[in-house]
Amino acid sequence: MPSIAVPSVNTIDNTNSKITLNYEDYGSGQPIVLIHGWPLHHASWEAHYAALVEAGYRVIAYDRRGFGNSDKPWDGYDYDTLATDLKGLIDTLDLTNVVIAGFSMGGGEVARYIGKFGTEKLAGAMLISAVTPFMLKTDDNPDGLEKDVFTEMQNGVTKDRFAFFTDFQKNFVNYEDNKETVSQEMLDFLWLMTTFATPKAMLDCITAFGTTDFRDDLKGFNIPTLIVHGADDQICPIDVCGKKAAELLPDARFEIIDGAPHGLNITHKQKLNDIMTNFLASNKPS
Repeated sequence: MPSIAVPSVNTIDNTNSKITLNYEDYGSGQPIVLIHGWPLHHASWEAHYAALVEAGYRVIAYDRRGFGNSDKPWDGYDYDTLATDLKGLIDTLDLTNVVIAGFSMGGGEVARYIGKFGTEKLAGAMLISAVTPFMLKTDDNPDGLEKDVFTEMQNGVTKDRFAFFTDFQKNFVNYEDNKETVSQEMLDFLWLMTTFATPKAMLDCITAFGTTDFRDDLKGFNIPTLIVHGADDQICPIDVCGKKAAELLPDARFEIIDGAPHGLNITHKQKLNDIMTNFLASNKPS
């Protein structure tokens, strides 16, 4: 897997720096950048590479800092920095007419990139099982999740992250409802991906996706946008995330997959492939 040193921002002293991100790069044509969820890495997208490449797209899937085989600095897990890493990837690879697709936590990078850097280089955006627009319950977001939800996640990671993720991955795919189609080996694969991340990155990213408000970022979406959410998502509930994002982006294409969990990229991979390729085909630049 190739790696690339991209311009980044050191969040402590605000000096320019570089960070090395590992990525996979397949196919040719219009580029689509795939941004993984927490606490996985690029391989969580592997069921979608072939469909996208065969449909005529260049597929780039990278590991977020602190995850997979990318650099693992101590700091920089806020969305401003993570979006800057994404910009560094796009700029360094000299990509244009890009579609950026974020799964779960990765949807936050999509939103913050657009909110911070605009859409000049973009042709489209995808928010898949995404954390957008705002997960935390506040006075002006009364349907959000209680802060204790994220505190309990951090406590689980701190106490025994390996045991915590054994339970988390079952909620990720709603295992009791999907155990006839999700093998133990697939659960083991998901668990293995989590071991590449550092505990510090895991903990800081919980704070990031649990408390970052993307509502203002969504105001900058002026490109074709796809929102996909599972009706039975137990991690990013559809009433908190998918439906709220669709309300703020009324021109977006909103696809609800009945019976699908958070990890619909695993349980409903063919359905998601069809939705993604249809969206891309209908919005392909001339």
